Amino acid sequence: MRLKYLLLFCAFISIKANSQLLEYDKDFHAADLLMKESSFSIHKDNYFLTGVPLNEDITRTTADVKYQVSFKERLSSKPLWGGFFLYLMYTQKAFWDIYASSKPFSEINFNPGVAVVRPFYLKGHRLTYGTISLEHESNGRDSIYSRTWNMLAFSLKSQVSPRWTVGLRGWFPLVDKEDNPDLLKYVGYGEASASYQIQPGRWSADIVFRKGSGLINYGSLQTQVNWKPYKHENYYLTLQWFVGYTESLIDYQEHKSMLRLGFVLKPENMGIF
Repeated sequence: MRLKYLLLFCAFISIKANSQLLEYDKDFHAADLLMKESSFSIHKDNYFLTGVPLNEDITRTTADVKYQVSFKERLSSKPLWGGFFLYLMYTQKAFWDIYASSKPFSEINFNPGVAVVRPFYLKGHRLTYGTISLEHESNGRDSIYSRTWNMLAFSLKSQVSPRWTVGLRGWFPLVDKEDNPDLLKYVGYGEASASYQIQPGRWSADIVFRKGSGLINYGSLQTQVNWKPYKHENYYLTLQWFVGYTESLIDYQEHKSMLRLGFVLKPENMGIF
């Protein structure tokens, strides 16, 4: 199992080192794009969605609201040694049973972290971010309801064409096996993502696939279609479908299929991962 981690890390480093793949003369311009972005900015999608299950009866307790708040802070105005940027990140995802009588929050997941990001261009003027991050994710609860794990993650995200952006991300997971003995089966060791501009400035589509480390039925798939009603504003109307495991930590062993509708705020530029 550790061999796959070593291979992933070597691939990450080799892309940095292989001069035939990189456009070194454009390194400054790649860094300039990050420096033009506000030091405090959106990290992952910020959204507010409501939806219903597709694999069980729709009731006041199975329909819900899911929302996410995510931001990052760049800690340096200029690249550090080696062209790296240092970031602090925070993401909070909540599941709100808003249609139940007392409107409780069924789960809140907290995901702080720190990352170093190296921007560069691949041949063909393809903007790419290489990122190493150390992250924690938990639901802030104790006893039998505690769900927590940590990861050292490596990612590459690249704008391979004017319409396509793709990403690969792998991690060394650190799981408390006393509280969460089989969580690793479901969170897995990595994920792949892609975004496509169907109609640039108006319509786009996103997909994230995560493979668990267990049998073939573990993992998850999240797809969404986004429509921007106003071309010069940074919010979208979104239709999202999630199917699989670990949408929330508390129910990581339960297979979910949720269709949700709402709005999303996206990073103004390509996210770091």
